Amino acid sequence: MKVLVAMSGGVDSSVVAGLLKEQGHEVIGATLQLYDHGAAVQKKGACCAGQDIHDARDVADRLGIPHYVLDRETRFRQAVIDDFAETYARGETPIPCVRCNQTVKFHDLVQLARDLGAEGLATGHYVRRVEGPAGPELRRAADPARDQSYFLFATTPEQLAFSHFPLGNYASKAAVRAAAVRLGLAVAEKPDSQDICFVPQGNYHELVTRLRPEAAEPGTIEDAEGRVLGQHQGIARFTVGQGRGLGTASRDEGGQPLYVAAVDAPRRRIVVAPRPRLASAEVLVEEVNWLIPPPKAPLACTVKLRAREVPQPASASWEAATGRLRVVLAEPAIAAPGQGCVLYDGDRVLGGGFIRRASEPVDSAGRAA
Repeated sequence: MKVLVAMSGGVDSSVVAGLLKEQGHEVIGATLQLYDHGAAVQKKGACCAGQDIHDARDVADRLGIPHYVLDRETRFRQAVIDDFAETYARGETPIPCVRCNQTVKFHDLVQLARDLGAEGLATGHYVRRVEGPAGPELRRAADPARDQSYFLFATTPEQLAFSHFPLGNYASKAAVRAAAVRLGLAVAEKPDSQDICFVPQGNYHELVTRLRPEAAEPGTIEDAEGRVLGQHQGIARFTVGQGRGLGTASRDEGGQPLYVAAVDAPRRRIVVAPRPRLASAEVLVEEVNWLIPPPKAPLACTVKLRAREVPQPASASWEAATGRLRVVLAEPAIAAPGQGCVLYDGDRVLGGGFIRRASEPVDSAGRAA
């Protein structure tokens, strides 16, 4: 078939292009330029800019396929970078990779593929698309260490039906690199990106405070009873579950370590508590995307509240009238507002959304903090 391959310049998407060409498909490569080309050429750990664009073009030349570079700087800034700063400014923790997949990548590239007369879009994500009795299903990758299904929960059923993920059944990254060597691709040993692509040095709070200066305003660090334990230099430096950067507020009077339990953005207040008291039994989820028909009764499932955790048993109740999902966890867990809550049935992704609120930490008298 005729297929558009999203080529980031890394080994994964390059192998996808090579495999599909080898299988006899008509392959077109497309690379998104997401931020300033000149400023990003020398950055390490970036993607979709600078050297990566050159690498993608070189791979396309090696494979003998057409290659397009699409300027999406403005859209990326509005849909991903501005959202990243806004989320931190309201005291939540963003997932820019989800926003990027949800907007710039799948929405825009699916449309481009259709405009070019392609029959599908292929990416280097480590997930599997399986044809089920009711249509395509999104499933976790064969390699649990590389699985990226958490970051694709916002993929719509229509986008999933049009998409292909050739690396989902690979047992390891080593096997993918071996395929790159066999295909003669110069990026075979290229390191993986580690940081947020538009903040390759990891100084995300500097970006946030430049776009949203109020996120850098000083405030207090308090315990659940309201006692001031220290000061901070901006809520953009904190996320629920964090134990670093608390200074004098890092331990209670008994020497027990303290962690961020809540970020109170309107009052510029960071609430800390011992780790066991951070756990919540119920999570409220919004901006929900379903990959199954929305359930009319409480749904027994497993959920992931963070990318690098094992799915835990839960019950999810869908409120169609409000567009909200209430998730009751079998075992209380740390839920950071702004992060994803992804529902699974075994290795199948049922849907997911963004955590808006968890049941609040309580003080020693049982009062909500």
